[in-house]
Amino acid sequence: MSILQALFMAVLQGVTELFPISSLAHAVITPRLLGWSVDQAAEGFLPFVVALHLGTAFAALLFFWRDWAIMALSLLGRGDPVAIAEERRLLFHVTLATIPAVILALMFEKTIRTLFATPEIASAFLIVNGGLLFFGERRRRLGGDRALTDFTWKDAVVVGLAQATALIPGISRSGATMVAGLMRGLHHEEAARFSFLIATPIILGAGVHELPKLLRLTAEADEFVQTAVIAGLAAGVTAFIAIWGLMRYFKGHDVKALDPFAWYCWIAGSASLALLLF
Repeated sequence: MSILQALFMAVLQGVTELFPISSLAHAVITPRLLGWSVDQAAEGFLPFVVALHLGTAFAALLFFWRDWAIMALSLLGRGDPVAIAEERRLLFHVTLATIPAVILALMFEKTIRTLFATPEIASAFLIVNGGLLFFGERRRRLGGDRALTDFTWKDAVVVGLAQATALIPGISRSGATMVAGLMRGLHHEEAARFSFLIATPIILGAGVHELPKLLRLTAEADEFVQTAVIAGLAAGVTAFIAIWGLMRYFKGHDVKALDPFAWYCWIAGSASLALLLF
């Protein structure tokens, strides 16, 4: 993979990891459509993806650093008791929502991605993802005015289970969790905030889990080290801008805000499937 291809994939990862349009589908489909000779089963591809994920995770940590700092400080028990209780509850719900995806990933990730991680199937599930976003908007709890402080442990589990569906290439993690949040009564901005908060430990954990492979490979290839570091930084910068843009968008749009992403998934998925098959 050339440095230009690596940067292209890094920017694509930074955008699609947070936008509800499935980063995994784009990572599977794009090299095939562009005719790149990228062996995704090669030893160096997974560590490269790990570098992109670490960049994205650090971008999310940086953007929401106040949220994480306040939640962490609440464990020390200093400050207003009501605020401390709310932040501890939010931290508990963030933790709880990550558990289903972690368990299912450890048990079934390799099997699921072996079965579904082909460009054609990823394109088909990208179309399914569009339907999830479109109909999720119309099934949201209308009139709901809940805040994250009103969330219960059951709500967190529902969002966590939705997050686990992103193991299938084409199903967006952020899209599934935002739809779940909307159906539990959150507005778009709060649903997006919770989605990005629970994304951080998942993305960071995936990166750390594969970090030994990255370190082992980089010890043997200085050129790969440079490419991976540059790509990780590019993914991080792009992801930070993506989060900023999405939070502003959802703050100003609370009616059918996911519809543009649904239409994108339908068009991109259908076009990709047609090009791949015909």
